[in-house]
Amino acid sequence: VQLQASGGGLVQSGGTLRLSCELSGFTLDDYALGWYRRAPEKQREKVACISRGSRSTWYTDSVKGRFTISKDNSKKMLYLQMNNLKPEDTAVFYCAADDYQCWDNTMDYWGKGTLVTVSS
Repeated sequence: VQLQASGGGLVQSGGTLRLSCELSGFTLDDYALGWYRRAPEKQREKVACISRGSRSTWYTDSVKGRFTISKDNSKKMLYLQMNNLKPEDTAVFYCAADDYQCWDNTMDYWGKGTLVTVSS
């Protein structure tokens, strides 16, 4: 099983980016899928999650109304649409999968991160 995140880059404050995560070896509905981020000199935090079977989504307060998590089962892709980006969103973003739920920090599988830099 493998996860590969992409789509990061440099964007101005107020801009948009869409992160993608390609999941190989997964049946997506069997897993909770999440996006996490680690800002410079900070702990990794959970940003967004979509539950097994897509029953629900969850967002950390700081991104509610700006970020949207989604997936395409047929393409085996997970996405994070990020709008109205702020400098404090600057971080390395990771996609992750777990066969039960999106834990705060411990997931079964992790992808390599993609760097998002938001300039003011």
